[in-house]
Amino acid sequence: QVQLVESGGGLVQAGGSLRLSCAASGRTISNYGMGWFRQAPGKEREFVSAITRSGSSTFYADSVKDRFTISRDNAKNTVTLQMNSLKPEDTAVYFCAARRYGLGDRDLTAYDYWGQGTQVTVSS
Repeated sequence: QVQLVESGGGLVQAGGSLRLSCAASGRTISNYGMGWFRQAPGKEREFVSAITRSGSSTFYADSVKDRFTISRDNAKNTVTLQMNSLKPEDTAVYFCAARRYGLGDRDLTAYDYWGQGTQVTVSS
């Protein structure tokens, strides 16, 4: 079992930045592909970003490319999502997810473990 806890969400003005963290426990995440997803009110959960086990490859939704950066520290069992140039449409609950032996999957059904989410609100 892997437990995931997100932190770092909050309220920010458009154009601002936030840094989300995902702390894992229970098992080392070095064998897990990690992803970030988000869900806005009334909408389906959607892919934001993913990173391979070693961190050598990263993937982004077109809507966040060049604004968000995903990274991981396997020694600290953490994954980070740096979000810059935030827009009101980025407002959502952001979830961290883990897939054993994952390769940076965009499909949320591929993930085995999920955190509870952290709220990000971007005001205009």
